[in-house]
Amino acid sequence: MKVEIRVDASCEEPKILVITNRVTDEINELVQKLSGCTPQMIVGFQDGQAKILDQSEIVRVFTSGGKVFAESEAGQYTVRLRLYELEERLDGRRFARISNAEVVNLGKVKEFDLSLAGTICVRMTNGAVTYVSRRYVTKIKQVLGI
Repeated sequence: MKVEIRVDASCEEPKILVITNRVTDEINELVQKLSGCTPQMIVGFQDGQAKILDQSEIVRVFTSGGKVFAESEAGQYTVRLRLYELEERLDGRRFARISNAEVVNLGKVKEFDLSLAGTICVRMTNGAVTYVSRRYVTKIKQVLGI
């Protein structure tokens, strides 16, 4: 990516112009950073209490029985958002969708087991074991650079 800065004495307010042949994830992240958008809060409920969840502590978010859960080292929390809404709030550089029902924190992955044909087994730092669905295997391999 090329970066160009022009100094113009007649300019009253800084202006950023992005010229590209297509909008990519990299461009979207750049726009989000430049516009000052910060990741929104995620609130989890456990034992009748609400807790603001720090994204760095979330191991994975998943659906089960029609409910959405956020799992951290400290436990499991019910979240009153849909999975796609949660995915929008999570940092896209840190989290990746591995199935229609689950998004994992790549920083909390202990290992990826590629020995299974057609799928990938994911072992998390908290001991949870999950699987990348066939639909998302190619995407995860791209994220991992393999």
